[in-house]
Amino acid sequence: MSIKVDHRLLYVKVIEKIKSDIEAGVYSEGEKLPSEFELARQLGISRATLREALRILEDENVVIRKHGVGTFVRTRALFSAGIEALSSVTEMIERGGRQAGTIFLSSEKIDAPEELQLKFSKPLQDGLMRVERVRTADQEPVVFCEDFVPYDIFPMKGLHENQSLLDMLEKQSGKRVMYAVADIQPIGYHDKISEILQCDEKSTMLALMQMHYDQFDEPVLYSCNYFRADKFQFSVVRKRF
Repeated sequence: MSIKVDHRLLYVKVIEKIKSDIEAGVYSEGEKLPSEFELARQLGISRATLREALRILEDENVVIRKHGVGTFVRTRALFSAGIEALSSVTEMIERGGRQAGTIFLSSEKIDAPEELQLKFSKPLQDGLMRVERVRTADQEPVVFCEDFVPYDIFPMKGLHENQSLLDMLEKQSGKRVMYAVADIQPIGYHDKISEILQCDEKSTMLALMQMHYDQFDEPVLYSCNYFRADKFQFSVVRKRF
């Protein structure tokens, strides 16, 4: 397993070797790599060279290093989407070859808190409808969804468990969602959501916060979706102007 010593970019050879071993199944997804001491000994290199290679592999999302625990092969995302495309969770799951499902948790009318009043940029005297659901892939929970819609355009009646919220909004009120402004950020363990999505304490989630706008450029839906980071990957196409 030792790499022939080549002082010219030796760490590149280490990167190629570890990637090759992962592709060949020597190390499987989620598996812990040998310790730095043992792996450096096996490859016939210094620990400094190995650390540089692991640093780059972590930047490339090939491995993940957990302080005090070790280095693990990163689990590949099952579902991916370009964040510039307004796709439903159902569409993302089905494109990944899995069966999409919904676990309906709750729906209730609430008074609009100040921060949501500001997001909708209009008085919400009738309050908001808050809907909580868990989206599943082959019955495995992968996304926690919390949606807020002004009650005057989307009352509780007609709420169906497995129907798209965007479709229901259009059918009940004529509000067709045309685009959304999104903010995405990684979050750590959450007492409620991590348990619902069956995440362990070291797992991360991707929180996608979106304000949706209708055909009249009016805000009609604010959603907070929490995706399991080991299942979903988001990308964006950037163009030079």
